[in-house]
Amino acid sequence: MQTVEEALIAAQHKAEALFAAVISTGLIRAGTLESELSAQIHALAHERFGVRRHWHKRVVRSGVNTVLTYHDDPPDRRIAADDVVYLDFGPLFDEWEADFGRTYVLGTDPRKHQLVHDIRAAFRRGKQRYLDDPELTAGSLYEFVCELAIEAGWEFGAPTAGHLIGHFPHEKNVAQRFSIRQDNLTKLRERDAAGAPRHWILEIHFVDRAKRFGGFFEELLTIGPA
Repeated sequence: MQTVEEALIAAQHKAEALFAAVISTGLIRAGTLESELSAQIHALAHERFGVRRHWHKRVVRSGVNTVLTYHDDPPDRRIAADDVVYLDFGPLFDEWEADFGRTYVLGTDPRKHQLVHDIRAAFRRGKQRYLDDPELTAGSLYEFVCELAIEAGWEFGAPTAGHLIGHFPHEKNVAQRFSIRQDNLTKLRERDAAGAPRHWILEIHFVDRAKRFGGFFEELLTIGPA
């Protein structure tokens, strides 16, 4: 029988395979509406991976919409030839949640390609910070990734940088202590009421508000190497 950690890693690996299939099939292309791309990915997930449900809304953002957060609801936008596009999907694999986000660039704009590099690097540094500090709080990690954004010449684009994840339905609590945000004193290694480890997702959202684009990267924080 799989452990929780094994199941979450397996779900993440399947999400990685899904996103690789999105690229290999050429779904991200100029002229496609964000809603159309979302529907196409949903169909691909069902056909190749048997995904029937997603535990949170499917998010496809392009161009100026990439500056916005998960909670925003912008007008549907048609992807342009030089756009940044980010995907944030939460597919369920055998009732286990995956929460996975990646950013892609159409065109050759060097700053946009630098953004993709910087958010990936920031995720690795954030995860290493978690691995190095057993006492790390959610608030301290949020401050750390915000500093990484400034260090790289960006702005952190969201009031949170991640959240709790687990077996579906995952631990429900609207309290701020279950998100990675400013002033949250919850220790990330704090166990749940049953004494089991909690597992977290780290979300990196860097933006350039002047040029009106941003990038997003997310996956498991508490499991796997940096």
